[in-house]
Amino acid sequence: MAQLALFLCDIAAVSLLVFGLYFPRHRRRDLVVAYLGVNVGVLAVAGSLSAAGTGTGLGLGLALFGVLSIIRLRSTELDQHEVAYYFSSLALGLLGAVETSTVWRSAGLMGLILAVLFVGDHPRLLRHHRRQVMVLDTALPDHTALVAHLEHTLGARVHSVGVQRVDLVNDTTVVDVRYRGAPGARPQGDTGRAGGTTAVAVRP
Repeated sequence: MAQLALFLCDIAAVSLLVFGLYFPRHRRRDLVVAYLGVNVGVLAVAGSLSAAGTGTGLGLGLALFGVLSIIRLRSTELDQHEVAYYFSSLALGLLGAVETSTVWRSAGLMGLILAVLFVGDHPRLLRHHRRQVMVLDTALPDHTALVAHLEHTLGARVHSVGVQRVDLVNDTTVVDVRYRGAPGARPQGDTGRAGGTTAVAVRP
């Protein structure tokens, strides 16, 4: 009876994780299938192993956690928030599969995972802090001049800049910049070849 309650808690928790948190915020359908499949798969396998013996089932379940993580993370590139959801889906499956006499503790830990992701991935949390990979139309080897140019172009305060490439032949600079934009602020620099920004790849 306790194991069935944990199974139901896991199904409810992963449904809330995927359809209540992840998909409404990020809209990536392929990962919806991945999160559900991984969670239910881990739940089924670890639950079967746990029924054979608590110690053996827990050890093999944790080993399964590691193996599936390695396979998944090597198969495709994931953003950091997607990695967090992926491991949370795995953790929920293990919490629902491991037999325990304190069902409420496992259910509480599931709730803690959901609460942390709700807050940590909330759109309003640190919403003005942004990251962009930018291709500038000028070669700027001097760090001080580079930061000044970026702050003028973005109309924001630059916190850190990682220079990926400075091309003195083609007169371009590729940078990974992290900055804090003011509410409603718009870039102040010109676009095009006149010393502005030719391309911007935005990454939150």
